[in-house]
Amino acid sequence: MASSSLHTLSAKDAIELDKDLMSTGGFSLDQLMELAGVHATGGDGLVAARHLWHFGYKPTVYFPKKGKNEIFERLSTQLHNLGVPFTDDYETALKETDHVVDAIFGFSFTGAVRPPFDSVITALKSSNLTITAVDAPSSWDIETGPPSSGPGEGFMPTALVSLTAPKPLAKYFTGRHFLGGRFLPPNLEEKYGLQLREVYSGMDQIVELPSSKT
Repeated sequence: MASSSLHTLSAKDAIELDKDLMSTGGFSLDQLMELAGVHATGGDGLVAARHLWHFGYKPTVYFPKKGKNEIFERLSTQLHNLGVPFTDDYETALKETDHVVDAIFGFSFTGAVRPPFDSVITALKSSNLTITAVDAPSSWDIETGPPSSGPGEGFMPTALVSLTAPKPLAKYFTGRHFLGGRFLPPNLEEKYGLQLREVYSGMDQIVELPSSKT
């Protein structure tokens, strides 16, 4: 396992890092979304669903508020072409699945959880399903972690996959914690104080980090 002293990215730094990647780093938004999805929000979840289908799984996508951005339209078309079903009935979907990828909100989420997502998070919390959260458990604040009230109170997914680098909320997470996103150039690792080349080994693209409860 990797060192527990791995530097975390604040909300501000995570946003600035994305800007750097799309300017001096030479990455497009499509590429960053693809890189995020293969290691698993919003769009990251759609990419993850496509990869899961190609890996032999049978994903169903809960996507009640579809973005009008061209990227979301193309990602949705890719899934439709594979026959991946979309649903608005999350209650039935939860009864028919054995694993949930929680990619409802990204690390930039703030404020109260609004309908219909409040009911979804409540249902996830009360289920016995294995849940993998992408970058941040839905309803969690990137800095302060789980909410003290509301539908997300007590919501603790089975696993967390941090993208690029852990966010400060990771110190409140007690499940299995993984890191994915092995693509940063050395100059950006240095700028943001990340020692990612020391975390991964060989051809690993994802690595498990020590749990905060250990």
